[in-house]
Amino acid sequence: MNLSEHISAVAYIALLALIWIPYGLRRKRRTERSLAVLEEARNAGLHEPPSLHPLINKSVCLGCGTCVPACPEGEVLGLVSGKVELINPANCIGHGACKDACPQDAITLVLGTETRGVDIPALKPNFETNVPGLFVCGELGGMGLIRNAIEQGRQAIEAVRALDGIGRGDRLDVVIVGAGPAGFSASLAAKQHGLRFATLEQETLGGTVSHYPRGKIVMTAPALLPLHGRVTFRETTKERLLEFWQKVEQKSGLEIRYEERVGGITPNAGGFDVETSAGRYRTRAVLLAIGRRGTPRKLEVPGEEDEKVVYRLIDPEQYRGQRVLVIGGGDSALEAATTLAEQLMTEVTLAYRGDAFSRAKPKNRERVEAAVADGRLRLLLRSSVAEITPAEVRMQTESGPQTFENDAVIVCAGGILPTGFLRSIGIAIETKYGTA
Repeated sequence: MNLSEHISAVAYIALLALIWIPYGLRRKRRTERSLAVLEEARNAGLHEPPSLHPLINKSVCLGCGTCVPACPEGEVLGLVSGKVELINPANCIGHGACKDACPQDAITLVLGTETRGVDIPALKPNFETNVPGLFVCGELGGMGLIRNAIEQGRQAIEAVRALDGIGRGDRLDVVIVGAGPAGFSASLAAKQHGLRFATLEQETLGGTVSHYPRGKIVMTAPALLPLHGRVTFRETTKERLLEFWQKVEQKSGLEIRYEERVGGITPNAGGFDVETSAGRYRTRAVLLAIGRRGTPRKLEVPGEEDEKVVYRLIDPEQYRGQRVLVIGGGDSALEAATTLAEQLMTEVTLAYRGDAFSRAKPKNRERVEAAVADGRLRLLLRSSVAEITPAEVRMQTESGPQTFENDAVIVCAGGILPTGFLRSIGIAIETKYGTA
C-alpha cells in the first residue's frame, strides 16, 4: 500500500468513526433509558399490559425506532440493544399506532400474556363466529378503543349484507345487541344500507362510555361514522361525546330499543330467534356488540346486600359530605375515587387487594397519587373487605383488622364476562396468551 492509499484508508476509517461513535453513544443512552423505564415498571408491579398490546418479532425488527414516537401514550416502547421492546406495559392501551408505523411489519397486536390469558370469542376476519350468521364486534371481541369499535361495527354490517337471504322473507335482516360505540356504528350502517334491523340496548346509549364518571376524558381518534362522516375527536369529555352521539341518533332518525334485555338466542331455519324482556325477534343474523362488562363482580361478604352498596359511580354529587369506600384497582375504581375526592366535605377511601394499580392508565394513577398527597384520598393497598354494616365497614389490612365509619360503598371490581352466555348459544371461546 502506497502513501496515498494509506492516507485514504485512514481517512475512511476516521469517517466511519465519526459516524459510528456518535451512533453507538446514542444507542447506548437509548438502551440505558429504556432499561431504566422497564426496571421502574417491574419494581412498581406494572409489568402486565391491561389489554391489546404489541408483540415484536425480534428477527424482523430493524431497530429503526419509528414505532417508539408513534405511540400517543409515550414511553410504552423503547429500544434495547438495537431492538424494540415493550418497556412500560401497563401504559399500553392498544392504539395500534406502533403497528401502523413499523416499515417491516414486525409488530402484531395481541391479547393476554404468557401468565394471563384473555378469553374472547373465536372470530373470522369478517367478525363472524363459528355459528354461521352470528357476529361479534367491539370490546367483546377484544377491541376496546372507541375508534376501533366504530370501525368494526361498520365492517361487521358489510359482512351481514353479504349473507344469503338478506332482504328476503318477513324476518329482520339483523338484530344488533348493544348500543355502545360498535353497536351504534353498526346500527347507523344498517340504516344507511336500508337493512331491516332492530337495535336492542339493556341500558342507555354509549355502553361502557356511559358508565364513566362525570367529566372523564375519553381518548379516541378519527373514525368514519356511517350517516355522519368523519369523527375527529382526539380528547373530549364523556358528556360531550355522549351529547354528540345523541345528536347523531336524532338527526339520523335511528331508533334504538332501550331497556330491553336479551335473554336467549336460538338458531332456526337459516336464522335466529332472539328472546328479550319485551318479546321475540326473528332474524337472519345477529350482531353482538355487548362489551365485556357482563354482570358486576361482587365481594361475597356479609352485608353486601345493603342498599348503600352499588357497583358503579353515576353521580358524584350525591355523595357530597359522605364517607365513601371505593373498592378496586382498575381504571373505573381510580376514576371513581378521584372524582369523589373532588367533592366538598367527602371522605374517600380507595381499597385494593393488590400492591400496585397495574391495570390502570398512567393518568389515573397520577390522579390518585396527587389526591393522596393532597390529603383528599386515603389509600389502602393489600386490603380487603371483611364485612359491611349500615354504619361501618370492617376491613382486613396489612396492620390487621380495622373498622371505618361509612355511608356508601362503591364496588368497582369488574364484571363476570358473558362467557357462559356465549357458550350457551354455541359460540366457541379461545384463550389468548399473548401470541399472534
